[in-house]
Amino acid sequence: MSILPQLAFVLILGFAGYILSKRIKFLRRNILLGKAESRNDQANSRWKTMLLVAFGQQKMFKRVVPAFLHLLIYVGFLIINLEVLEFVLDGILGTHRLFAPVLGSAYTVAINSFEFLAVAVLISCLAFLIRRNVMKVERFTKPELKGWPAMDANLILVIEIILMFAILTMNATDQILAGRGDSHYIALGPLFFSSFLKPLYEGFSDGALVFIERFAWWFHIVGILAFAVYVTYSKHLHIFLAFPNTWYSNLKAKGEMQNMPEVTNEVNMMLGLPVENSENPPAEIGRFGAKDINDLSWINVLNAYSCTECGRCTSECPANLTGKKLSPRKIMMDVRDRAEEVGKSLDSGGPGLADGKSLLGDYITKEEINACTSCNACVEACPVNIDPLSIILQMRRYVAMEESGTPAQWNAMFQNMETAFSPWKFSPSDRFNWADKVKEEEMK
Repeated sequence: MSILPQLAFVLILGFAGYILSKRIKFLRRNILLGKAESRNDQANSRWKTMLLVAFGQQKMFKRVVPAFLHLLIYVGFLIINLEVLEFVLDGILGTHRLFAPVLGSAYTVAINSFEFLAVAVLISCLAFLIRRNVMKVERFTKPELKGWPAMDANLILVIEIILMFAILTMNATDQILAGRGDSHYIALGPLFFSSFLKPLYEGFSDGALVFIERFAWWFHIVGILAFAVYVTYSKHLHIFLAFPNTWYSNLKAKGEMQNMPEVTNEVNMMLGLPVENSENPPAEIGRFGAKDINDLSWINVLNAYSCTECGRCTSECPANLTGKKLSPRKIMMDVRDRAEEVGKSLDSGGPGLADGKSLLGDYITKEEINACTSCNACVEACPVNIDPLSIILQMRRYVAMEESGTPAQWNAMFQNMETAFSPWKFSPSDRFNWADKVKEEEMK
């Protein structure tokens, strides 16, 4: 028996692993372009958040129909890929259905379960294609999804449909050959879903069936390996990053804004209060707020790479709903695109962050960040706990503190808050004058 198929499989597996490892290193370096930030506190709460939100799909079920379809794909992805282990071992060892003799009738039950999930995934992908391209759900028609993002989403769905069909085709032709007494193939008992495809192939010769079965097997396993590499370039990277992303979620109350340590220390020094890291103060503050990705936290960049581009954040954003240019989804896509641009520049020996561009200005405009109401609707809506507001606030701080570029009305408000402790220009001693007027009215 020729070992060429085994050698070819090992080479393909090794090549896919090499490409995948390079891409993982690239992504890790890009994420770490952000500033250091530690979020390893409250481990129990973080495990709970990850299990409920990433693994348990908790926030997805705020919209039941897409959540149910996504759950079918998610469960199918997890369980069907258990079969990939057998594919890999068969490819390396040159065997066929390695686990069938070991598991006996349980193997038939397992294959029937895989087929059920394959059909469920296939139907769900068809439903998502219809939602995107026929029903044209509004959150999938926003400007930031034009071009490649829309094609990427459709391409993944089509690939998954073809891969699921390959499983059913492989099983159908496999069982026809087993029924014809081919010793290489193992009769498994009735396979419900693939049995519907058997009439399509009953009239084929043994040679043709072997070709179709082997083609489907190779197509599926090579497709899985190619898919694993492709998702690292796609929005579907969230399949893997949703878990660390939810682990590093911001566990503080949604309305609590993170203070800048540099400013906090300055205020504490003025008030005579203890100052953090007073023994080794920084020689000079690099920058207030964020202009580019290196001014953001590495967790912000991780958020960007974890974005599913589902648009739930944008569909809940009150600014976007009133026609403003702000789209929280676009903010996250822009951060990711800027990280990719800088990473590719560094890998090619280019200037990297010193390329004359920046996240604020070249990707995200002041008009966008100024439209944000800081309501946290986007944060609450995200199914994987991404925090676009954190990025928006940091860029606003840069505009206000480095450029003095906030709108004139805002500057007046800031000045009033500094001098009168309220957004309105009147003395604090006059703050309760309205109450005196109410009493006067009551006494009349």
